[in-house]
Amino acid sequence: MTTAAFTLVMVPPLPDETHSWPDKLVEAVPGVEVLCPKGPEDVAAALADGDAAYGMLTPELLGSAPRLRWLQAPQAGPPPGFYHPALVRHPVEVTNMRDTYTDHVAAHTMALVLALARQLPRYVHEQAAATWAPDWSDGAVVALSEARALIIGTGAVGAETGRLLAAFGTRVEGVDARVTGAPPGFDRVLPPDLLDDALPEADIVILTVPHTPRTEGLMDARRLAAMKHGACLVNVGRGPTVRLDDLVAALDTGRLRGAALDVMEREPLPPDHPLWRHPRALITPHVAGAGPHAAERRFEVLAENARRFASGRPLINVVDKSQWF
Repeated sequence: MTTAAFTLVMVPPLPDETHSWPDKLVEAVPGVEVLCPKGPEDVAAALADGDAAYGMLTPELLGSAPRLRWLQAPQAGPPPGFYHPALVRHPVEVTNMRDTYTDHVAAHTMALVLALARQLPRYVHEQAAATWAPDWSDGAVVALSEARALIIGTGAVGAETGRLLAAFGTRVEGVDARVTGAPPGFDRVLPPDLLDDALPEADIVILTVPHTPRTEGLMDARRLAAMKHGACLVNVGRGPTVRLDDLVAALDTGRLRGAALDVMEREPLPPDHPLWRHPRALITPHVAGAGPHAAERRFEVLAENARRFASGRPLINVVDKSQWF
């Protein structure tokens, strides 16, 4: 298989974990030249010679890269503004880092589900107040073996979360725009236009979807009101999919049993936000993907795509830029 020489630009700012990547990439991919501009004034000059890039490109930087054919996003779901109109229109192929955190995010999701099912947010608040108030009522816990879960987004993370939930005896259904077949543990996967029909039946609603034009504000006041009374909401996808003001109102009225969020509409969550102290809420600071080997997995995606780019083979994790995922 023949390979072609090409230039890849590492666009700053970059986390410390990537400092060793240029040398490793040169060793792993014959023919690649890696440019590492240090300051903003050097980036445009480097991109002028770049066939590929790793990082985020503003419209201005994209305009300074006439040879660019491949852009590797540093995350599975890049921050707002990554998929700006100029990038969507540009012929460059974009790939992302999906499926590098699946096991970590699914385990974190299960921790959040179990916490809500066993009223841990309430007991943590009572522990802080040194209050001994056990709840032995029939509704004290959500029995997962008798519950129905709806997972919105049945990609890698959603599919693994559903498999784990099914091991508890939970009936699992999904909603997805692309996946049609039911992954292991799922009863079925519905198209997005049936979401409103499925919401009232679910005891647990879990969002793993990325932030896209279609998912922004997905869970607003109307859909939260459509959820089953006493249901739980978990979001490990992206914060803009849930309107936090509407969620607070649903928690205050008791419409929802509880909510567990690893991602927020605004990050970091402001210190005065009511969710921090809400007895029905559990907050983690966007750490569902934390776990060992994350940096190595991201590098392997970059290296594999670099090898494919050099040999003219199809890239992995290709994004539909118009849909942002």
